[in-house]
This record gives sequence, structure tokens and C-alpha cells, in this order.
Amino acid sequence: MWKKSELREAPAPLEGPVVGTIIGGTIIWFVLFLAQLPFYGWFADNGHAWWVWTCLAGGGLGLIGIWYVRGRDAALKRAAAADHS
Repeated sequence: MWKKSELREAPAPLEGPVVGTIIGGTIIWFVLFLAQLPFYGWFADNGHAWWVWTCLAGGGLGLIGIWYVRGRDAALKRAAAADHS
């Protein structure tokens, strides 16, 4: 077990183009969903229909993620503007 003296300080979080990354990932999930739809019968016959629904769920969660990171980005910008004034 770790002792408190052995614990290290957590590194600072990485900042980058978070909104663009989430949008790109969401687009990929939806493209994968649409690409698999014509083959849904095959997926269902072979017990892999969950692949199709996983892609749809990924796209839906990505939409929530876009909403979240845009709000976070706006809050960070407001906080930075408040610090400068």
C-alpha cells in the first residue's frame, strides 16, 4: 500500500482543441453507425447487432459531450476574462 509520503502531486491537465476533438469523434461514431445500417440483417443474424447500437450510442453521447465541452470552454474563457479585468 502507498504511504502518503510516497504520493506525488497530480500533473496539470492537458489543454488542447477539446471541442474539435469531441466533434470529430462524434462524427466518426455517426459515420460508423450509418455505414453499418445496410448490413444490419447480417449483424443481427450473427449476434453482432450491438455493434450498430454501440455506434449510435457513441454518437448520442458525443452530442452530450459537445454540449458539455462547449460550456466548459465558455466558462474558462469567462474566468480568464474576469481575471484580466
